[in-house]
Amino acid sequence: MAKGKEAKGTKVTLKIARKAIRMMPNGQHRLTLSNMGITVFPKCLLKLTNVDELDLSRNLIEKLPESIGNFSSLQWVDLHSNRLESVPESIGKLVGLTHLNLSNNRLTSAGLPSTLGSLTRLKSFNLGLNQLDTLPLTLNGLESLQELGLFDNCFTKVPEFVTSLRNLTKVNMKRNWLSYSQDDGNGMMKKKSESKEEVYLVHESNLCGTCLKRCKEQGERFTKGGGSVMIEDKRMKTYSGLMVPNSVARVHQDVWRIRPY
Repeated sequence: MAKGKEAKGTKVTLKIARKAIRMMPNGQHRLTLSNMGITVFPKCLLKLTNVDELDLSRNLIEKLPESIGNFSSLQWVDLHSNRLESVPESIGKLVGLTHLNLSNNRLTSAGLPSTLGSLTRLKSFNLGLNQLDTLPLTLNGLESLQELGLFDNCFTKVPEFVTSLRNLTKVNMKRNWLSYSQDDGNGMMKKKSESKEEVYLVHESNLCGTCLKRCKEQGERFTKGGGSVMIEDKRMKTYSGLMVPNSVARVHQDVWRIRPY
């Protein structure tokens, strides 16, 4: 990045934005403005009513305008690796969204509006690499959700609404401080919190008979009193500065990233 570019920010004009639109193999129009040093969301983009997919990842955007809700044509949005601390309530108006990536920002639980529950067509939602410990209860309305990324946050337990989402097949909760119970050796259960490397939840309806039986048998071995489940303390080696693939929204993304701040 050129000297002084980060402070001043890159100005995106309507002309620049139009030239950045590409037709995707699926017939949709994607606007890619990734890694351009953008600090302020370009409001001129709202005039591009033919854009279905928007990629503003790897920039320096700190805030989304309330007018983002007027970008009604959007079906796919990638805002990972910015500096967002909150999301405006108007995002709930983007009812056509099927994929939303907000990973690697600075989002707190207070910065997530309840209107996110209005995105009933959402299939993939990535909130990994933020500062979240709870989620809005209204997310139980995301009836189409299939994949949910919550890795590298501050959760101490799996959000309760997760079990009510019938189409949800994958929940990534790597590296959170999940609470579990452990026998202290004297027959008493002691609660502990550990940062776990891998926790995946898969609805039993998506398992074959053999796998379902195996999971139940394993669960019985780990369950001890009160229905609490011990999670095996198996740690994987991690490397400073490296992160998980960009998004659970696109299963073929295998490029590792370096935190931009």
